[in-house]
Amino acid sequence: MSGKWSVLGVENAGFAYQKGFVFRHVSFLLDDARTALVGENGVGKSTLLKCLTGELELDEGRLVRSRSTKVGYVPQEVPAAYASLGVREVMAQALKRGGAEGEDWRIDVMLEEIGMAPAAADGAYAVLSGGWRRLVLVACAAILENPDILVLDEPTNHLDLGNIATLERWLTEVIKLPMLIVSHDREFLNRVTSRTLFLRSDGAHSFRAPFSAARQALLERDAAEARRRALEEKEIRRLEQVCARYKVWAQKNDVFDKKRKIVERRIERLEDARTQAYVARERRLELADGDIDAKVALRIDDYAVAAPDGRKLFQIERLVVRAGERVALLGVNGAGKSTLLGVLARAFAAQAGSHYDGKAKVRFNPASRLAVFDQAMSDLPLDASLIEYMAAVDGVAEREAIQGLVKAGFAFKRLEMPIALLSVGERARLMFLRLKSERPNFYLLDEPTNHLDIEGQEALESQLEEADVSCIFVSHDRYFTRAAATRFLEIRRGRLVDVDDPDDFFAAQAA
Repeated sequence: MSGKWSVLGVENAGFAYQKGFVFRHVSFLLDDARTALVGENGVGKSTLLKCLTGELELDEGRLVRSRSTKVGYVPQEVPAAYASLGVREVMAQALKRGGAEGEDWRIDVMLEEIGMAPAAADGAYAVLSGGWRRLVLVACAAILENPDILVLDEPTNHLDLGNIATLERWLTEVIKLPMLIVSHDREFLNRVTSRTLFLRSDGAHSFRAPFSAARQALLERDAAEARRRALEEKEIRRLEQVCARYKVWAQKNDVFDKKRKIVERRIERLEDARTQAYVARERRLELADGDIDAKVALRIDDYAVAAPDGRKLFQIERLVVRAGERVALLGVNGAGKSTLLGVLARAFAAQAGSHYDGKAKVRFNPASRLAVFDQAMSDLPLDASLIEYMAAVDGVAEREAIQGLVKAGFAFKRLEMPIALLSVGERARLMFLRLKSERPNFYLLDEPTNHLDIEGQEALESQLEEADVSCIFVSHDRYFTRAAATRFLEIRRGRLVDVDDPDDFFAAQAA
């Protein structure tokens, strides 16, 4: 697996769907680095990856790829064809693509490397957890297919912290290949990549640095270009005023007419060479600011959280969530974090449908208005248009729905299209907009950053901090967890306990 003589990239590339171009004027070549590809939701990152791997064809420009280059590719969504296959069958197909059909011993070596139990390896691929399905795909593409370059689209999706640590080790220590990685996990990108490509409406911008340092360099460059553009605009306005004076004076003296023409030519040169400062489109991800009158938003007393099969997961002796607290739930996979969010959502629905019971074990403040974000986004009506989805909220008129969608960054021409045509990141943004329109003051968020782009994650962090709302969330995103939470609860040895910070838990999971 060597990418030494491999070439992959695009030159002045553009791709369009029926509604117009997704990206244009994009040029870059991959080198031997692990490269991050970063951009807003809907800017065309996954589409660009499909063009690089040959799944789609460019509408403009050209694909630059050496004839012998073999690309290992892991898409964001698991291929539907794998639903009916066994784990070993999926791996055997990867072996075939890598030119080693029949060499099943390679599968056994890889299974030992990734630590999969023999019973799981001999079973159906579809029954694996989302994290294991993802790890199998990465291992197949990176090892069994014997590629020259590895292309990964959101590789950390559905992985718990332990599996993310395993993936980070593979990519940095085991798999010695050039890589192109699309991810919204900022800490993962900082740990794994050494080069960053920003995909924007004005093309691709490359920096020889991990994400955080590259982002800072890009912002500084944008700011410098904006300052230059402002100075140029100021000079053009000054010269235009000079021209206007010369035009008046030329009525009495032809010399000023010649001077006017000289200044006009100078203005033309300035306009032709004007700095192209990038202006990001405004996209606001806002949460409703709805105060809970009393200081306590939620109280739980002596409650046993159980799995669907009745098995006890952990005990909550006493928990008080105060108004405005943002609580991060920590725990290993299967500990019961999402189960607890489900318990709280059902308890709120039961309380809302009956008189307030002050003796119940799970009690919300009667002034609470709950909003729930489900990481699977299973409640999204994919056949409905964006306007229909938003206007279905009580008290939201169609005009208000349109204004909210445009303000959130959805192009006007897309508002009547089905939700199914949105990227998963855009669907997440749409769900948050819908939640806001319901005017809640208490949020239950299950992996809220899974599909949000980095700008969306930062906006969510800011809104959680600025809006006076209560929140309990589950996230495998270490960066977001540290930034968004004011309190940390860990499920540990069958109990829910307060911890000072999440770093000890993160370190234990990585180990």
